[in-house]
Amino acid sequence: MKITATIERWPLRKPFRISRREVAESAVLHVRVEADGASGQGEAAGASYKGETVESMAAEVASLAARLEGPLTREALAGLLPASGARNALDCALWDLELSRAGTTIWDRLGLRPAPVETAYTIGLDTREAMIADALQAEGRTLLKLKIDRSDPAGTLRALKAARPDARFIVDANEALTARTLSELLPDFARAGVVLIEQPLPRGEDEALEQIRSPIPLCADESCQTREGLKTLARRYQLVNIKLDKTGGLTEALALAGAARELGLGIMVGCMLGTSLAMAPAFVLAQGARFVDLDGPLLLARDRAPAIPYAGGRMGPLPAGLWGHPAI
Repeated sequence: MKITATIERWPLRKPFRISRREVAESAVLHVRVEADGASGQGEAAGASYKGETVESMAAEVASLAARLEGPLTREALAGLLPASGARNALDCALWDLELSRAGTTIWDRLGLRPAPVETAYTIGLDTREAMIADALQAEGRTLLKLKIDRSDPAGTLRALKAARPDARFIVDANEALTARTLSELLPDFARAGVVLIEQPLPRGEDEALEQIRSPIPLCADESCQTREGLKTLARRYQLVNIKLDKTGGLTEALALAGAARELGLGIMVGCMLGTSLAMAPAFVLAQGARFVDLDGPLLLARDRAPAIPYAGGRMGPLPAGLWGHPAI
């Protein structure tokens, strides 16, 4: 088996800022695996808040490839690398390879009937005027995700609601709030029609959520990595945001989704910045998810070809030849 890892850099349409950082490009790791005349590919950006970079992920993949003495399977991979971006790229590439060799699609393998899904469109942190302009340019997309920090998010939300009264809003603090600030903001968020609040408190400090009665569902993002700790999260949140860069690939993500549903947790499927290749396996999870946020390619200056079609607020289907769907 041959494993090739390549660092790629995809410029954004405009700089993208959240509560803890700003970026002007999407740096991703592209992994290709080849065996018996077939190949598969995967893409990962990693989780920057865990210290992952494309360089560190490339080094992980190279080290693993050098140690291999035979074929690599998804089951073996789970024991060789921790849940990470590197494992995600490899896991998804192995899925793609399996399907290519079998001459089948991911839908046939999992017994699913795919359909286009509504995806949120993310508006990064900026001046209030710039965020309003972004919201107005997103006409036709009625589920908007707002990145916020502690700088008068209620005022920003009121202004955006006035500009886009047709929109529903997801608020994503990326760990920027305190329990007290969240409690104070909840009435304003409810009046503005916020439908979901993502990761309001820092991971490790979200025990305080057990004492807050929120009228709006709360979703764990940074606090939810794999199946470990799900029972604790179920006491604090109503949903979990599953991202393949956190779970280490589609294999663990599918298991996490099943375990979360058994505990009564709703599913949100999210992404890091990336191309359609990173979105494709996440689109599998999006089937049946309560919320989907797979808008990464919409923030890029250009996407990989073939690309997933986005029309209005919906995405899909997966094009043949991208991932999980061999070209005929």
